[in-house]
Amino acid sequence: MDQTQEFLRQLVEAHGAPGFESNVAAVMEQRLKGVGSFSRDRLGSFICEKKGTAASPRVMLAGHLDEVGFMVKSVTKEGFVKFLPLGGWWGHVVLAQRLVIKTRKGDVVGVVGSKPPHELRDEDRKKVLEIRDMYIDVGATSDFDVRKRLDIRPGDPIVPDSPFAVMANPNLLLAKAWDNRIGCALAAETLRALQGTKHPNTVYAVATVQEEVGLRGAQTSAFKLNPDVGIALDVGIAHDTPGAEGDEKLGGGPLVVIYDSSAIPNRKLIELVMDTARRLKIPLQYESVERGGTDAGRIHVNAEGVPCLSMGVPARYIHSHVSIIDRRDFDRTVKLLAAVVGSLDRKTVDRLT
Repeated sequence: MDQTQEFLRQLVEAHGAPGFESNVAAVMEQRLKGVGSFSRDRLGSFICEKKGTAASPRVMLAGHLDEVGFMVKSVTKEGFVKFLPLGGWWGHVVLAQRLVIKTRKGDVVGVVGSKPPHELRDEDRKKVLEIRDMYIDVGATSDFDVRKRLDIRPGDPIVPDSPFAVMANPNLLLAKAWDNRIGCALAAETLRALQGTKHPNTVYAVATVQEEVGLRGAQTSAFKLNPDVGIALDVGIAHDTPGAEGDEKLGGGPLVVIYDSSAIPNRKLIELVMDTARRLKIPLQYESVERGGTDAGRIHVNAEGVPCLSMGVPARYIHSHVSIIDRRDFDRTVKLLAAVVGSLDRKTVDRLT
């Protein structure tokens, strides 16, 4: 496993539900030691500043630290944990899954309770069970007092229990939280790729907090940095599985978002990315998202407005316990981003608006 892949493994295996991202930020800080100076906004978003040959334009590369997770709502008198979603979940992918509850005394492993098929009525089989009707079994029995022994409290964060794995096809990487540790990794590795090169700007690798619950860290970090250009880095949805409708596929190259419900990208910035990709012979894929958005939704409306774009890599099965990306897409996107950033001098940025 090379250093980049080890970094990816550390990122996805770190636990970071919305509002509880500090462990993931620590992985980012370790990877970027010596690359630039560190700071935080007051919500906890991580920022690494790499100065080039000019103080401006300021280029913000933003992935988000948080993963979809849950929060403890209550513990029943029998010792079963009721919980709330943090981010968008579909009930079908939650049942019977392993989870980790993060308590002040340490991690507690549990499983979301489910009925065996033998006991399901026909009408039950047609329903999607809602999360408010689910519970987590952490080993409750009549002679084991969960409340006293485990100290699980309302507000404790909960994350999927799913280790990183290289699949039989070695290009494909399986893990939780590619949404959106991959965006954080893209920002970090782009800064590392710029080491030893001259770039006519100052670049910020930003790992925002609380994206999955309303793009919150993007708003506060953009306010802190006041960027001249913003590129939100995130996963897109791969449509190369049975029943999917769309052309985006693993191994097809970086994704450029031409529309989502939170932001319409700057057209001249898209054209710059297209031209750069063509010059580097990097294939591009294009995505439109009618529901949902990225950190670009907050960055582009900062102050007087920021030329903004969202791009990243396709992933299968996002917002579940496991998703899959193609390492080749990641490497191509880093190469493309480094070249785009290297072209963003003051004259080029002024032309974007």
